[in-house]
Amino acid sequence: MTDIGEKYETVINRAVKEIYVKYPELDEKYGERGRQKCYEDNIYHFQYLETSAGVGSAKVFTDYALWLNSVLVSRGMSTDHLVDNFRSIIKALEASPEVENGDAFSDHLYQAIYALEESDGTEDVERPVL
Repeated sequence: MTDIGEKYETVINRAVKEIYVKYPELDEKYGERGRQKCYEDNIYHFQYLETSAGVGSAKVFTDYALWLNSVLVSRGMSTDHLVDNFRSIIKALEASPEVENGDAFSDHLYQAIYALEESDGTEDVERPVL
């Protein structure tokens, strides 16, 4: 996991910062531990983005997003948080044009956002394997 975190550190840091600006209550509720968990979650997002870009199919990432959303919703989280996280990644990627496959990542994120907005979060989705 560390290699992905290092490779996309700037993008992930920008995305996490934006999330915590938009949702300051997360800082109050979860503190630094929550920020670290958010960073780790974004590393997983990039693992799946790399795989989906590598095979040339947004379905890999979209299936992951739907699975993750079902887990988060079952634990009381909102789909909006995940969608906003993905939007923050897109914005961070736009600010980092040097990121290899950044355009493909953004496209796959947009497709996942669309799928999430069409979902109610209760689908029975198996976790995709990398």
